[in-house]
Amino acid sequence: MPRRRTRRRRREVTRVLRKDAALPEFDRGTVPEGLVTRRKLRDMQLSPGGNQGPVAILRCRLCATRPQWSCRHPTRGFLLRVDLAVPKRVPTLAQEWALDRAMAARQTCRDCGRRFYFCLSKKLGCCIECFDGTPVDPSSLMTIPLTHLLAA
Repeated sequence: MPRRRTRRRRREVTRVLRKDAALPEFDRGTVPEGLVTRRKLRDMQLSPGGNQGPVAILRCRLCATRPQWSCRHPTRGFLLRVDLAVPKRVPTLAQEWALDRAMAARQTCRDCGRRFYFCLSKKLGCCIECFDGTPVDPSSLMTIPLTHLLAA
């Protein structure tokens, strides 16, 4: 029996005039000094810290052609203040050891115990050779003894 096709409803677009938007909006290249995105904060080794939320919106490229409308696309960026940002926290040695052990567990086959340079699939739970007999590329195996490889 053939499936009935249902028509997709067109999503209603709620447009807001740019002057009525809740937060000020800036196009790329016109952002004032002192406002950056989360990604830029991360590149500057800072975390949002005291920022209670975005102060402004960085408009997407598509909305640059529509200056009268507010940007509602998911690709827009939220701008935060740099002066309220704080330095990133440095992990302790115990935290780095824990991350190291977790990564080692993700790279080790539970059946044969071999360790790989990449993380194994959670869905399979083991390496490809143990799962279906496909030979593993020897260059992907770690032959060095397991010493600590601090994550950070």
